Amino acid sequence: MKKSNFKYIYGPVSSWRLGASLGIDALSQKTKQCGFDCIYCQVGRAKPSPMCRKIFVPTKKIISEIRKLPKNTKIDYLTFSGNGEPTLAKNMGELIEEVKKIREEPVAVITNSALLGRKAVRDDLLKADLVMAKLDASSQELLKTVNNPNESIVFSDLVLNLKKFRRDYKKIFALQIMFVKENCGYADSIACLAGKIKADFIFINTPLRPSGCRPLSAVQMKKIKKEFLKQGIETISVFDKARKNTLPLSIEATIKRRGISK
Repeated sequence: MKKSNFKYIYGPVSSWRLGASLGIDALSQKTKQCGFDCIYCQVGRAKPSPMCRKIFVPTKKIISEIRKLPKNTKIDYLTFSGNGEPTLAKNMGELIEEVKKIREEPVAVITNSALLGRKAVRDDLLKADLVMAKLDASSQELLKTVNNPNESIVFSDLVLNLKKFRRDYKKIFALQIMFVKENCGYADSIACLAGKIKADFIFINTPLRPSGCRPLSAVQMKKIKKEFLKQGIETISVFDKARKNTLPLSIEATIKRRGISK
């Protein structure tokens, strides 16, 4: 197993959505920090965490690691993700600004959408080049079944906040939707909501890495994709894209944050 001294960055990983993606974990805690406990989470289940933003890792520590990246590291995106919800990091906006000063690659943020109702979070995300937001449900009941959110999260508010952010954000905005047995029968209603949010892209996924849920088949995902194409938005399935070959800086750190890749 390859070792490195990096504590806060990981990968690059082969992402079917983002190519060679270098992960930035601005949380970097032993336990997952997330307002959701999704039934398919590929880094493990955990009780939904409080929705309080704070600085988990000082900006200078993360930037110091990024400065130490080997010169030959091939990266398509610098991606804020990791072991939890990146918008919980209160210094995320500052981090994006500082990363852009020293790297030329575009910056992406993968979010569960739960904190988009906060102006400070939206302002931070406006600094990114691509925002990928979660939408796995079409009702409060389905949200509870699939995402098991913090009790303060209300589905109707989540959808309104996605629409509000979409109106303000002028760069690349994508919705990502994970389909499992529990929500695959609601593909039409989720697609209808996605159409109203008006994302630039829709990424539909199913857990191909080991998790508590079995993945849907390529045939099932093809049927689901047809529901989204009806909305006139470019939709890409996990089965559509080939992956790039990448060599992580640390395999152990990557597995901790993404689970085991197939």
